[in-house]
Amino acid sequence: MIPIGDDNSQRRLVPVVTWLLVIANVLVFFLEISGGDPFIQAWSFIPARFSQDPVGNFSTIFTSMFMHAGWPHLAGNMLYLIIFGDNVEDRFGHFKFLVFYVLCGIIAMVAQYIVAPMVTIPNLGASGAIAGVLGAYLVLFPRRKVRVLFGWWIIHLPALVVIGGWIFLQLLSGTSSLSTMTSASGGVAYMAHIGGFFGGVLLSFFIRSKARALPPSYL
Repeated sequence: MIPIGDDNSQRRLVPVVTWLLVIANVLVFFLEISGGDPFIQAWSFIPARFSQDPVGNFSTIFTSMFMHAGWPHLAGNMLYLIIFGDNVEDRFGHFKFLVFYVLCGIIAMVAQYIVAPMVTIPNLGASGAIAGVLGAYLVLFPRRKVRVLFGWWIIHLPALVVIGGWIFLQLLSGTSSLSTMTSASGGVAYMAHIGGFFGGVLLSFFIRSKARALPPSYL
């Protein structure tokens, strides 16, 4: 199932931050292409290097959030950010959404680092931060209909089913691959997805209490 859209009829704000994040991710990816492996080694988060020098490598926690392993990785992440980020931004407001996004990315990176602190391969991608956006969306709009490409058909499913199914697969895959997370073989950083998601769920309870109130029909 691939999400391709949701109901934006109740959205009130122009999702400025969401689109700026998309642009930032795309621009950084072009820098990756032009800079090659030296750029990736310099700006991605490498757990073993961070363990040796946390202060000197602290900035890579943030820079790695805007880097991607390839076009499919970038396209998939930006698709999810565009579909789900605009409504979360609408509920939180621009500044709080930006802070929320960055915090979720940090939580995701820390979660991955905890299970594999001595790995020497680069950790990069916006997946952890976007997983936090999915967590917030699930809390805020559990009944919101999401358009999903299912085979050759487009169907409408509640966010609870779409996002709930996604995190279930992350938990399942993360559990089954836990023994390989500490290796240097690379692959999907499932713990970053899981950490970012549940970080987003928890943070959304704090942020939404101070966000502007919306009528029940918004759900």
